[in-house]
Amino acid sequence: MERLKQLWSSLLVLAVVVIGVGAVPITYIESAVAKGAVCLDGSAPAYHFDKGSGSGVNNWIVHMEGGGWCTDIATCVQRKSTMKGSSKLMNTDFGFSGILGGKQSSNPDFYNWNRIKVRYCDGSSFTGDIEAVDPGNKLFFRGARVWRAVIDDLMAKGMSNAQNAILSGCSAGALAAILHCDQFNSILPSSANVKCVSDAGFFIHGKDITGGSYIESYYSKVVATHGSAKSLPSSCTSSMKPELCFFPQYVVKTLQTPLFVINAAFDSWQIKNVLAPTSVDKSKAWKTCKLDLKKCTASQLQTVQGYRDQMLAALAPLRASTTKGLFLDSCHAHCQGGSASTWSGADGPQVGNTKMAKAVGDWFYGRSAFQNIDCSSLNCNPTCPAVSTED
Repeated sequence: MERLKQLWSSLLVLAVVVIGVGAVPITYIESAVAKGAVCLDGSAPAYHFDKGSGSGVNNWIVHMEGGGWCTDIATCVQRKSTMKGSSKLMNTDFGFSGILGGKQSSNPDFYNWNRIKVRYCDGSSFTGDIEAVDPGNKLFFRGARVWRAVIDDLMAKGMSNAQNAILSGCSAGALAAILHCDQFNSILPSSANVKCVSDAGFFIHGKDITGGSYIESYYSKVVATHGSAKSLPSSCTSSMKPELCFFPQYVVKTLQTPLFVINAAFDSWQIKNVLAPTSVDKSKAWKTCKLDLKKCTASQLQTVQGYRDQMLAALAPLRASTTKGLFLDSCHAHCQGGSASTWSGADGPQVGNTKMAKAVGDWFYGRSAFQNIDCSSLNCNPTCPAVSTED
């Protein structure tokens, strides 16, 4: 019995050590509340900050968390009772890996930078800004203020001395990185080398299985609900409807700051929600196929293959720029830079015989330009991992 207790004690200690590895504590910006920079439920913005060291002490990577959007009062009320709408419900420690990883072996170019994970609690890709608060639902649409409050807090903590800086994100956070890219550059010192990285944030203005564009109407609701129009890049909204400026393909046309896009040509989130959203799949013919492409019919696979063509067309403005990088693999995945295994691991995806960590690092430091597009068909790349659903 005593030996059993000792064994359990040893296992418990081991578990604590393992869980604690790479765990970065949360920081709440309580001072932002008075400025109205709050989550959906009115709680303070939050982020996790791992300080830089050595050669990276004046280098900064600000990475924005993903997690979809809420489109109306009902979905935003539902969201505010989760960690995606309230900092009160967030886990207080966050493990950093992938592009935020702190090990030189798996993240050689950025491991000793100041690395920040910005928690996502507004449901608008950090674009909302409505002053009024309905006393009935008590929702705060203040995503743009949250973003600025975080940046201002980091500037006060040393980012004002940045020599190199990256604004990045995953999914809805990656879209935010594109939408706020030029503004981020304008806030940082003019002498700093500032660039942006989007991981699975290149949501396209695509056609769905009916030939319509469900995603356009969806983004229209996000923009209207959150009052996002004034926070979107004016270089885009000056010539297009605000909801269209939620699509990177239109924003990148006038984007001044260098941008690197990591995306799957067969993005698993976009296949489910842009190509075959439930609301337009009346017969539910796509219900199993969009979750597991092995269960698709030949005709459905042809439609999925066609989505890649839509993706390539949307990427044309980015591909025409010499300052913009592209890692487009033919995987069925979503958010690939968040884990060490896919970012730089031995079995991680490669395009042009290059892993994404090397591609992004070479591009950022100007060692080489990188605009590579994978082989053209689904399952043609043997380095593709199983479907990743991080968002």
